[in-house]
This record gives sequence, structure tokens and C-alpha cells, in this order.
Amino acid sequence: MSEAKKFVMTYEGVKKLEEELEFLKTVKRKEITEKIKVALGYGDLSENSEYDEAKNEQAFTEGRIIQLENMLKNASVVDESEIPTDIVAVGSIVKVKDYDFDEEVEYSIVGSAEADPMSYKISNESPVGAALLGKKVGEIVEVSVPGGINKFEVLGIRRE
Repeated sequence: MSEAKKFVMTYEGVKKLEEELEFLKTVKRKEITEKIKVALGYGDLSENSEYDEAKNEQAFTEGRIIQLENMLKNASVVDESEIPTDIVAVGSIVKVKDYDFDEEVEYSIVGSAEADPMSYKISNESPVGAALLGKKVGEIVEVSVPGGINKFEVLGIRRE
């Protein structure tokens, strides 16, 4: 049997997943059960779109619960006190100069399970995140991205 994938996460990421899991198990399951009960009251299930929709939502929710439980079971939590400040690692907040846009940007390097590019939280497995790992202040990296090649200079490394 293959080894289960370890999900590298920060403590904050684990808390978010635990909160989502709790919400799905308590609130969302009850909502869906109510929707199914109401839809069953409409009678004939063969043409009952409300019932079909509720059952699909139930399947999606149960799948997400299984996914979250698996991620939490296989989580490898980064000890924040062990996050280095001299090299980029998971849990680091990296200030970089983006040469393409000629701007300074701060990225949080997080595990893939908690990546949120719109909030500048990039995965250690993404092209940019992977290229920045292990780099020091002053180093320049070129990253192959779908739009071509981006060039970044590491300006600073810190932790929360």
C-alpha cells in the first residue's frame, strides 16, 4: 500500500480546516437533511429536482468531509518557532521584488491545503513557492509560469 501524502500545514491552516469540518458535520448536514425531508414531501421522486439537488449537495458535502478528515489525519504541522528567518521555508512570509510588475509583494508560503493566491498565500508546491523555498535575502529566482518566466528577488524573510 502506498504511503499517504503528508499535508504540510501551518497551525492556522489546521484550525481553518477543523472549523470547516465542524461546520459541515454539524450545521451543513442538518440543513441538507431538512432539504431532503422537504423534497420528499413533494411526492414523485422521478421528477423532483429539489430532491436530486439535495442528494447531490449531500454527496458533495460528505466527499468534502472525507477529504478534510484525510488532510487533518495526514497533516504535518509546521512548528512556528522552528521557522527559519534566514531562508525561505513553509510558514515564512517572504517579501519579494516582482520584476515583471516592478513591485514589492509579500507572500506567505503555506502547504497546498491552505493556499489562497488571492490572499497572497502560495503553496510550497506551486511554481513560485517551490522556487522560493531555500532561498536567502538577496537571491534572485526565475520561475517558469504559464505566462512565461517571472523574475523575483528575495528582499526579506520573516515569520508571523
